[in-house]
Amino acid sequence: MADSDLFFRPDGLDRGRVQGLVDNALKGADDGELFLEYRQSESFAFDDGRLKAASFDTTQGFGLRSVAGEATGYAHASELSEEAIARAAGTVTAVTKGYSGTLALPPARTNVKLYSDIDPLKSAEFAVKVKLLQDMNEYARQKDSRVRQVSCSLAGEWQTVEIVRPGGEVYRDIRPLVRIGVAVVVEENGRQESGHYGGGGRAGYDTYLDPAYWQAGVDEALRQALVNLASVPAPAGEMTVVLGPGWPGILLHEAIGHGLEGDFNRKKTSAFAGLLGERVAAPGVTVVDDGTIAGRRGSLTIDDEGTPTSRTVLIEDGILKGYMQDRQNARLMGMKPTGNGRRESFASPVLPRMTNTTMLGGTTPPEEIIASVKNGIYAVNFGGGQVDITNGKFVFSCTEAYKIENGKVGPAIKGATLIGDGPTALTQVKMIGNDMKLDTGIGTCGKNGQSVPVGVGQPTLRLDGLTVGGTAA
Repeated sequence: MADSDLFFRPDGLDRGRVQGLVDNALKGADDGELFLEYRQSESFAFDDGRLKAASFDTTQGFGLRSVAGEATGYAHASELSEEAIARAAGTVTAVTKGYSGTLALPPARTNVKLYSDIDPLKSAEFAVKVKLLQDMNEYARQKDSRVRQVSCSLAGEWQTVEIVRPGGEVYRDIRPLVRIGVAVVVEENGRQESGHYGGGGRAGYDTYLDPAYWQAGVDEALRQALVNLASVPAPAGEMTVVLGPGWPGILLHEAIGHGLEGDFNRKKTSAFAGLLGERVAAPGVTVVDDGTIAGRRGSLTIDDEGTPTSRTVLIEDGILKGYMQDRQNARLMGMKPTGNGRRESFASPVLPRMTNTTMLGGTTPPEEIIASVKNGIYAVNFGGGQVDITNGKFVFSCTEAYKIENGKVGPAIKGATLIGDGPTALTQVKMIGNDMKLDTGIGTCGKNGQSVPVGVGQPTLRLDGLTVGGTAA
C-alpha cells in the first residue's frame, strides 16, 4: 500500500469530503490543519537471562486544529472516520466565532528526505531480535566474572503522518525509529555498581544487529560499571568543571534549550525573552538546533505542521540570534517558522520543541583543557536531573565523573551533582574543545506532558565557578 493510500482508500476516508470538512472548519482562522497519524511500535526487555517482556502496539487517529490569534481550538479522536472529523470540526470552530482572520501561507515544500521509509518492525524477524538480546547478555557475562546482572532492551517504531491544510495542501512523512540499550551491574567485595549504554536513530534494525555495534555498546556499559566500582566519594563546593563531549550536552538541552523555544519567549517567561542581539554567553559559544542531520533520533524531514526542519542558529559567538518556532508563535512574534512545531501524537497540541540541539566545537584540544585545571572535576556522563524551564535552574547527577588534580584526570568519583542555572552557566564557559560530538541516539524530551525524541551534542567544555554537590565527608 502506498503511503498516500494509507488514510484515503475505497474502504476508508474520502479525500474530497474530508478536504471539505477541513476547509469549512478553518474558515476565518489564522492557521490550522488536520493531522492524521498511524503508528506501530514494539519493545523487548531481556533480564536475568530471559525475555521478560515483549509488546506490540498499533495506534491511529487524528487531531484537528484551528488557530485564531493566540487562541487554539483542538479536537482529536482515535476513530478515523468522516463522522468523527465532522464532530471535531464543530468543536474547533468555537475559537473563530466573531473572528475574521487571514489564513497563513502553507509551509514551503522540500525534496529532502532525512531517512528511508523502512519499517523497523519488518526489518528483522522476532527470533532475530530476541537472539540479539540473548547474545548481548551472554557477551557481557563472559567478558568479566564480576558481572552480576545484565538488562537489555530493544524498541522499534514506524509512524506515518499526513497533514491536510485548507485549500488542498497535503504533506506526508514516514518516520522509522529504533532504540537499543544495555545496563550492566558488577560486584566486587560486596560493592555493586552499574554502567549503561544506549543508542538509536531513524533507520531499521540492521545497524544494531551488527556485532561490531552491540559488542562496543556492551563494552562501554561494562567499562562504566568497572570505573564506578573503584570510585571515591565526590568533593563538594564551587569549582571548575570540565564537561565531556557528546551526551553531557543534555545539560545544555535542558538548562538552556527550553528557554530558547518560541512560546516561552513570546509569553516572556524565559530568561532569554527580549534579549535578541544581546550577549547571553561567553565569546566562542555557538548553539544551534538542527533537525536536518540525516538519520538522527531528533531529526525530521518535516515537523508536525508540515514545515521543513532547519539548522537554526540560536546563539552565535555568545550573541542571542534566534528562537525555535512553530507556526503560531512565529506569526505572533513576527518571525519565520523554523520547523520546530512538534507533538507527541495526534492527541497532542503542537508546541515549539527542540530537535538536535548542540554547541559547536572550538579550537582547543581536550587534553589542553584538562591540563589547565588545577583542582576540579571531569563529568563524562549524566543520569537524571531536574530543571526549572522558566529560569534554567538545574540539578544534574553525574553517572561517570573524575577528580582533576594538577591538570591530570584522577580517581573516579561517586555521587557528584552539578547545580546552577543555564543563563549563568553560559557565561562561565572559559574553554571550548575541538572535539564536538553528538550523543549516541537516546534522548527523549518532556514538555507540558508530551515526550518526543531528541538529540544533543557538544565538545569538551571548561566552566569555572560551578557548584558541585558531593558525598565526601
